[in-house]
Amino acid sequence: MSEPTTTTSPWPARVRTAGRWAARVVLALGGALIAVLLFARVSAPIGPFDATLAFRPASGGAEVAVPPLGSLAVDAYDGPLRLDISLQSVDQARAQALASDPVRLAGVVDRVTENLQSAVVRLVWVTVLWALAGAALTTWAVLRRRREPLIALGVTTAVLTATGAVGAATWRPEALSQPTYTGLLVNANSLIGNAQDIVTRFDAYRASLEDLVANVGTLYATLAALPSPTGTDDSVALLHISDIHLNPAGFDLVRQVVEKFDVDGVLDTGDLTDWGSEPENRLITSVGDLDVPYVYIRGNHDSATTASILAAQPNVTVLDDSNVSVAGIRIIGAPDPRFTPDKSTGDDESGEDVLVESGEELAEYAGTLAEQPAIALVHDPKQAPPLDGVAPLVLAGHTHERTVEKLSEDTLLMVQGSTGGAGLRGLQGEYPEPLTCTVLYLDPVTGTLLAYDEITLGGLGRTEVTVQRTIVTAEDPAVTDGAAVPPAEDGAMVAPSPAPAGDPVAPASPAG
Repeated sequence: MSEPTTTTSPWPARVRTAGRWAARVVLALGGALIAVLLFARVSAPIGPFDATLAFRPASGGAEVAVPPLGSLAVDAYDGPLRLDISLQSVDQARAQALASDPVRLAGVVDRVTENLQSAVVRLVWVTVLWALAGAALTTWAVLRRRREPLIALGVTTAVLTATGAVGAATWRPEALSQPTYTGLLVNANSLIGNAQDIVTRFDAYRASLEDLVANVGTLYATLAALPSPTGTDDSVALLHISDIHLNPAGFDLVRQVVEKFDVDGVLDTGDLTDWGSEPENRLITSVGDLDVPYVYIRGNHDSATTASILAAQPNVTVLDDSNVSVAGIRIIGAPDPRFTPDKSTGDDESGEDVLVESGEELAEYAGTLAEQPAIALVHDPKQAPPLDGVAPLVLAGHTHERTVEKLSEDTLLMVQGSTGGAGLRGLQGEYPEPLTCTVLYLDPVTGTLLAYDEITLGGLGRTEVTVQRTIVTAEDPAVTDGAAVPPAEDGAMVAPSPAPAGDPVAPASPAG
């Protein structure tokens, strides 16, 4: 009788082999992922920003974090990894150099692109090296067989190659113009409009900056021909600015006027920033470098943090129902009671009552002083009416439109345009808004306004720089009740542009 034969099924061996390979793949990819998450990141300068880049598990695309404003995501490619870019800080030296040098400004887009491409290439190599190292070390630590790290390297290389191939095959450059915003950045589209349109306008705008720079020289040469605002040199010169909205060109204009006009102090009626955020606040400390007193009140776009950072700067005074004396001129001021970038506060929906109440509180404070103030600072002109008769001169901003009118026979209201050309929002219209500021000349004893120079730097299509002097006299006052101040016949001077003036600048848009 023959022995029964037994046959061994190949399935258990195949199962064991499949399980072994599955374990290898899991170990290799797990080790690679852990190493990438822990170590695979690079820091690099991107334009004026210091940024950190890394790949993270996600369904492809790229995300740019702008703390604390929020982030924007771009669905630019598919795959298991997302490119995360975090803008950590703004390098103040690079930002100022960029804004003050037309040559650098003209190449900013190319430079940012080169910086980003270089950083991403470096990140890819760093990520590949850490992924391979993590896969090999993890597999060796667990399986303890000599050939396992080599297998892990092969598996990880295959997966990385496939990931790169999928990303390249699904690359969608058109998605870059359609980002998705989160946080405060959800308002970006409504604030600055279509990004592609703005870039187009800015390309044209920056092409005129060289003419502007040349014309500034012409302007300062012309100043020598202007008559003294008082007939003598005995006056106090104060520079009124407002609504810079973080435009570096606005800061540069302030610095030049302070030096060239030899002013005794700067009066800022607010909206130095757009969001009052930490990244913005790192740029505003340059006002502390001015060698003259800087008096500031908070606008509706400035946060309490913005005000506190400014208060810590040399020569800066932040007024909040308080007063200060500059070259013997007594100045009072109150901030805008609203902070509109934070939509959760409901300040956008508040009526005029809150502004009028703010003006009334400042008027009550002025009544406690031993002497009448010469100047009152508010951000919104709607805060001004309660100050009629409280101070002979009230300065405001907010509207981005320069006006001068009489509240009564006793009080003059001067509203400044935007010293920063409304920031990025100034590029929304057909032409960027001009940059404006005003030098006030006051009697050093009485604080009476004697004259003022209105300085304007034209925008796109208008490369001229102008200064117009208005003499204020008791015999022939330059204002009429409720009307804008007409230019004075005597003492008015315009520094013309060598380039054609082109089309006129569009009227300033209302402030947000």
